[in-house]
Amino acid sequence: MARSPYGNYGHAILTAGAQRTPDRVALTYCGEQSFTYDELNQNVNRRANALLAAGITPGRRVAALLNETLLVAEVYLAQAKIGAVTAALNPYWPAETLRDVVAASGCTAFIYDATVEQVVEQIKGSLPDVTTWLDARELTAGPEEPPLGGWYDDPLALYYTSGTTGLPKAVVHTHASSLATAQIWLDVPRGPDSVFGTGAIIWGIGFPAIAGPALYAGMRLVLEQDWGPANFLRVVPRQRVTHVSQIPSFYAALLGSPEHEGVDLSSIQVIMLGGEPLTATMLDRIKARLPQAGVYSYYGQTEAPYTCMGRVDDGSTPLGSSGRARTGNAVRITDPRGNRVIGEVGEINLAGPHRMAGYDGLPDKTAEVLRGEWYVGGDLGTLSADGVLRVLGRREDSILKTGVWTQPATIEEAAAALDGVAEAGAVGVPEGAADQRILLAVVPRAGHTLDASKLALALADTLPAHQRPDHIVVADELPHAQDASGGPGKLLRREIREQHGHLLG
Repeated sequence: MARSPYGNYGHAILTAGAQRTPDRVALTYCGEQSFTYDELNQNVNRRANALLAAGITPGRRVAALLNETLLVAEVYLAQAKIGAVTAALNPYWPAETLRDVVAASGCTAFIYDATVEQVVEQIKGSLPDVTTWLDARELTAGPEEPPLGGWYDDPLALYYTSGTTGLPKAVVHTHASSLATAQIWLDVPRGPDSVFGTGAIIWGIGFPAIAGPALYAGMRLVLEQDWGPANFLRVVPRQRVTHVSQIPSFYAALLGSPEHEGVDLSSIQVIMLGGEPLTATMLDRIKARLPQAGVYSYYGQTEAPYTCMGRVDDGSTPLGSSGRARTGNAVRITDPRGNRVIGEVGEINLAGPHRMAGYDGLPDKTAEVLRGEWYVGGDLGTLSADGVLRVLGRREDSILKTGVWTQPATIEEAAAALDGVAEAGAVGVPEGAADQRILLAVVPRAGHTLDASKLALALADTLPAHQRPDHIVVADELPHAQDASGGPGKLLRREIREQHGHLLG
């Protein structure tokens, strides 16, 4: 029996939209170019047919080092159509990491854009298994539909974990798991004029987790190279962006500066936030500035993106939680013996058709985290009787002081609620010790100064003894991952400890 083209990620994400609404604008690039669904589909076909002509056959692994957002979209979708497996490389990795990841990936072809030519020249000579090197700008051929080469449980791509310890792990997602992830925006209010805005973070898991779903839902996808606060303030009013997906730290930066004042942000209807805790203080700041926007929290990992979701600004989902499992997904909490528990702290288990197939080439690591249908990735949380997930954090981030465990977010939220504090980061020192002291780093809001001793007194009134900081550092900024979002990426608590831990002796 012939396989349905709708089991192919590229066809289902884009070609179906071109057949449904060929003249609807699908994508606007850096405010300069716009493409209808039909035009974008033909552009992707040109890339796909050029890849086939270059010998990229179904199942062949192709390393993709791309940072130009339009090329990311076109090449990822083109490779999906023809069944090539995309190893989605992080353009912010150092050359050594890129080289080692590609060497471990089994890739025999490498595609790149102009932004990374220099690093490609550095690593070319040390990758003898890569026999085909392709400049993405030169990939163009006829616009006819290419023969489809991948479906359902066939591997679609390798997306990489952050790699904070050791080489980043390659997470294998299939056409089917990526199509399940693509349903994200179907669970969120949207209309015929919905516009999703994002930046260069779409390489890697960002494509199937945020950009692909916008096309799948028939939205207009606004792609920018820079999605930091300054450009955000220019693009949102110009393009009338309605939907965004970011981390709370973005709004700490956006609202911590007076630059946003007077800018028309009234088009924003949905703000999706995840990756780190959303505090009550930050939610209040967001709603004061964007009262018309619904604010949603979500939770997932590269291995199981956007598993849970819930709106937190209208009372339907408690603040501090990540909502309930999305349609078709499941979440549970298990104790150390693997038993399901309600209302108790335990390990978060995620399941659904969006879950990864496994870690590429790492059967032991895969067996550690895939337990039957469940993915168990090391995060702690609680689940209410009605299915609301509260994420407490990573096991390794937990602080153990006087025999009591604390998640750093609890301390950070208390600090962020104090007047003049823009952002806070808490860590236990020494790392991994049986009894730790608490180091708190804070950043002042624009136009404010902070006194560490006064902050300590204020926190002593609101926090129990086992959560009170033993030392407070006032810093110009906190360390964040550089993930091409344009704003700050995830808070790097390990670096806070490395930078300031010596102050605790």
